[in-house]
Amino acid sequence: MLIAVIGVNHRTAPLEVREKLAFPEWGTKEWLRKLLSYPGIDGCAIVSTCNRTEIYIAPVELDTGMSSVWSFLSEKSGLDISEIKNYTFCHTLYDAIRHLFRVVSGLDSMILGETQILGQVKRAYEIALEAQTTNVVLNTLFQQAITTGKRVRTETGIDQNPVSIPYAAVELAKQSLGSLEGRSVLVVGAGEMSELTVLHLVANGVSSVIVSNRSYDRAVQLAEKFNGAAVKFDRLFYYMTEADIVISSTAAQHYVIKYPDMEEVMDRRGGRTIMMIDIAVPRDIDPAVRQIPGVNLYDVDHLQNVVDANLAERRKAAVQAEGIIEEELNEFMRWLSTRFVVPTISALKKMGEEIKQRELQRAFNRLGDLNERERKIISSLANSIVNQLLHNPVIKLKQAALTPEGHLYIEIAQNIFNLNVEGQRPQEKIAPSEKKKKVASCSASGWDKGVTAMAANGRPRE
Repeated sequence: MLIAVIGVNHRTAPLEVREKLAFPEWGTKEWLRKLLSYPGIDGCAIVSTCNRTEIYIAPVELDTGMSSVWSFLSEKSGLDISEIKNYTFCHTLYDAIRHLFRVVSGLDSMILGETQILGQVKRAYEIALEAQTTNVVLNTLFQQAITTGKRVRTETGIDQNPVSIPYAAVELAKQSLGSLEGRSVLVVGAGEMSELTVLHLVANGVSSVIVSNRSYDRAVQLAEKFNGAAVKFDRLFYYMTEADIVISSTAAQHYVIKYPDMEEVMDRRGGRTIMMIDIAVPRDIDPAVRQIPGVNLYDVDHLQNVVDANLAERRKAAVQAEGIIEEELNEFMRWLSTRFVVPTISALKKMGEEIKQRELQRAFNRLGDLNERERKIISSLANSIVNQLLHNPVIKLKQAALTPEGHLYIEIAQNIFNLNVEGQRPQEKIAPSEKKKKVASCSASGWDKGVTAMAANGRPRE
């Protein structure tokens, strides 16, 4: 059984194309069932997020299955197949498996090591199960992918170091204040960055949110998202007296919070420290405020330094993650290869046994009256000939099954011996060399890379 993926992501296509190829969760089951009805598709699953849409299939035959996916995407999006191909990537078997393992581990995300994708892939698999469009191969693939994603995060800690400005702000707040449980935050400005920062602060225990903005209506809208309160802009410094954390991100072209204002605030605070995070560019808070005792002020440059340092740590973790992925990939390939080769070997031995029995019966009929000893000698001879003839093909098939091209050798054997293997259809109309070319062109030389990787691990290359 083959595995393939056709997909589009933030690197291959602009937003206007990704939007047309996206699948909202509420309609995905019906789309999955429709795809399963296309020729050559034995199982399918769809991973669709804001940055990617990926169609995973277990095709009965590669070319037919891939063509069906192109047609399916064209039907869904209204785009021509040729246009879709300009924006999508395509991987088969070895590279398709590795791709999913990298996706679920956060190595293919816009933000390296992000955690959300693990839950998104898990949900995509659950939807495919509910739609009953998976098969044993896809079930095992997604189960092992999810396990791989969890293992990568547990063993490497790749998601432990914040690599966005809002996350970095929370990290600095923890360092400055310790636990954020029960703390209060005052938000100056109601923009997207302020909202994201407050979102992460609240997720880490901040209990009270106050929003102040020149447009009071905008302040009310943001405050409602966090069950907080909105205050008029001219009351900003009054409420700052009680806040533990101040987040400022306005579009002002001048300082919104100045030195004299903060001096008064700190006098009223009676020596209690305050954490101030200035996310605005140009800055909202006068840098001189940092000189006032009790004020811990951080601006975008401080946050970016945290982001850069943490990104470097994530890149180190990513190297370790790639090694884990290769281990999991090789384990899955061994399972898949065994599943694919055993029925072929069984069919080959069954064919040999049928030929042996048929020819023995013909010989016994011609030889006439034979005693038991003579029958045993002839039967032993026939049995030995068949076993010796099949010994090398069986050994070579087992060895080839451990390589990324194993399924090609297995299909060749099925064609040569005209084997009828349930669930596997030898493609007599396509020469193996031509099929190999088509697979390699789809997978962007993935087979060559796969052979090299397997060879490096000491695996047979027959």
